[in-house]
Amino acid sequence: MSKKKKRTRSQRKNEITKGIFTILEKEPSKSFNYKQIAAKLGITDTKDRNELIKRLGQLKSTDRIIEEGRGKFKKKPSLHTYFTGKVDLTSSGNAYIVVDEMEDDIFVPYNRLNKALHGDSVEVFLKPRRNGKKPEGEIAKILERKKTSYVGIVDKQKTFAFVRPSDSRMYKDIFIPLEKLKDAEDGDKVLVDLGDWPKDADSPYGEVTQILGKPGEHNTEIHSILAEYGLPYEFPYEVEQFAQTLDTSIKKEEIVKRRDMRDVLTFTIDPKDAKDFDDALSFKKLENGNFEIGIHIADVSHYLQPDTILEDEAYERATSVYLVDRVVPMLPEVLSNNACSLRPNEEKYTFSAIFEMDEKSNLTNQWFGRTVINSNERFAYEEAQHIIETEQATIPEGISIREGSYKVSKEIVDATLTFNRLAKIMRKKRMDDGAISFDKIEVRFNLNENNEPEGVYFKEAKDANKLIEEFMLLANKKVAEFIGKQKKTFVYRIHDRPDEDKLIALNGVISRFGHSINLRDKKSINSSLNQLLQDVKGKKEQNLVDTLAIRSMSKAIYTTENIGHYGLGFEYYSHFTSPIRRYPDVMVHRLLQHYLDGGKPPKQTIYEEKCKHSSNMELLASSAERDSVKYMQIKFMEDHKDSEFLGVISGVTEWGIYVEIIENKCEGMVRIRDIKDDYYVFDDRQFAIIGERSKRMYQLGDEVKVMVKSTDLIKRHLDFSLIGKK
Repeated sequence: MSKKKKRTRSQRKNEITKGIFTILEKEPSKSFNYKQIAAKLGITDTKDRNELIKRLGQLKSTDRIIEEGRGKFKKKPSLHTYFTGKVDLTSSGNAYIVVDEMEDDIFVPYNRLNKALHGDSVEVFLKPRRNGKKPEGEIAKILERKKTSYVGIVDKQKTFAFVRPSDSRMYKDIFIPLEKLKDAEDGDKVLVDLGDWPKDADSPYGEVTQILGKPGEHNTEIHSILAEYGLPYEFPYEVEQFAQTLDTSIKKEEIVKRRDMRDVLTFTIDPKDAKDFDDALSFKKLENGNFEIGIHIADVSHYLQPDTILEDEAYERATSVYLVDRVVPMLPEVLSNNACSLRPNEEKYTFSAIFEMDEKSNLTNQWFGRTVINSNERFAYEEAQHIIETEQATIPEGISIREGSYKVSKEIVDATLTFNRLAKIMRKKRMDDGAISFDKIEVRFNLNENNEPEGVYFKEAKDANKLIEEFMLLANKKVAEFIGKQKKTFVYRIHDRPDEDKLIALNGVISRFGHSINLRDKKSINSSLNQLLQDVKGKKEQNLVDTLAIRSMSKAIYTTENIGHYGLGFEYYSHFTSPIRRYPDVMVHRLLQHYLDGGKPPKQTIYEEKCKHSSNMELLASSAERDSVKYMQIKFMEDHKDSEFLGVISGVTEWGIYVEIIENKCEGMVRIRDIKDDYYVFDDRQFAIIGERSKRMYQLGDEVKVMVKSTDLIKRHLDFSLIGKK
């Protein structure tokens, strides 16, 4: 069944492209100018008209349409119908080719893939319809491989070897000549580079580039997760050496170029196990009764200079990766944990957003620029939360991250309480303006010295977390607004409107729990979504509803084309506050300083390419992070075999049901073939499997009892046996 495209504003250009081809193909003998095409597509606003003109030029330059006379376009005549698109391989081995200008994806059966792999850019030939059947495609040419490296396990023979890929969508084993095995032994987990795939060969050829270790061992599996997504876990030697040679001392001649904030009360609030502190808050009460609030961010761009190997490495990584047991940083430790980290009682270079704010959190003034600070204290969220809850200066043992109890100054207590009061006012304003409050439960693990999970706990956002969040949002918003209103090239963090079809599907699921979303307009959607997220807190369905609600949203991305941030309710938004761990923030710092210095806007196309790369790397990092959580959940459940658990059905497919255990959020699968009391059939309309004889139904959201059947750390599978409904 073809997977329908979802229409959101960020995909408007794809809709315009489809519209162009629809019009030209309907009347292939005619030619049309952009005004005629715009009229037929109902395009009236300037932005879409400019996009139409741009797309016509691009399609002409890539020889996909032809121009007859000046500014009149028509369909390119061809004997065969060819399209370019990307391969989306299914679990059955067949594929769909995702083509921008087509409403439906093109189905390609397994025997017509012609060695194309998942994610590849291909040229596909669309075969004519026969006997009323839907047209099918055949891959004519592979334009670009999406993936050229695979993780797998060595199967060594006498004169050759194969590597069996871990990626289930890689449908062929990889042939490895012995001379390209790199001392790997039978059963080793390795990383393989894909080479040629000869015309008459059943399998592609490859070469082992890295031996990851023995399957099932902790470091092997963590390194495998990174390798599967092409993420490094070490810095190249020359990059580390370059970083070590940087002069990270604080210079008098540099301080005079900056606003000196060293005497202003300043402190950081971070997780208790944090090693890099990239943001600090400063507080000063003014004579007019207002507050001067500084949001100080590590000045990474002072050390990270263009045209260096350090810059190249940071750009390629684009983000730090936060796995369950470690952080894979974007920058070497000498910068991330030392020079750039805003550690207490150390002078640091920062890039700051400084606001004058009244008692009701109204801004009366703002300033952006480079500064130097000296943080007075470093707090964990738990310590700041204790101050907020008790209004006391003494942080007791057990909460304090220092040895024993600890007393802070009255000035810090007053500043923290003021920050909290202002943050709550700002948060309420955001919610009233249509922001959506996603406070999804995050699973965390208590690990022993061998990185074995001893327990599961859930990260909860309290007032101290929300305090920091509000002031970081303020800085991000105001920096983006400052540049955005000048209409200059800039890096935005955008979030499109939610997909209507997904919201309708979400409504269908949550109605089973007595909830609903009002889909009348944006304000109704957002207020009812917030009410839903509030109503499910603490209930068995919370994690399921939170997850489905997030999935109904569009994906936030980086781009130079601003459309605002739907989820936050901001017209302008960027990422300014985390340059130690995000490359886009470094770009924002550079652009902001460039404009403060009176510089002219650089080419937008250059920054758009960097934005796409950053968005792609963020997606890979989040996928690796999810896989590491899944791995640790399976490791945790290994010690809980034969234990009964109460869970909620979190997914239903034709091959089984997914069940999330309520007490620890670990998710596993009950396979249909393992349910022996009846023959069960998947019903996609009811999100259920139904017994043919008994008509017994297991439906999304049902509470069921399960037992751990098997755990597989290598394949990252957790299988349950179904005991029955609660």
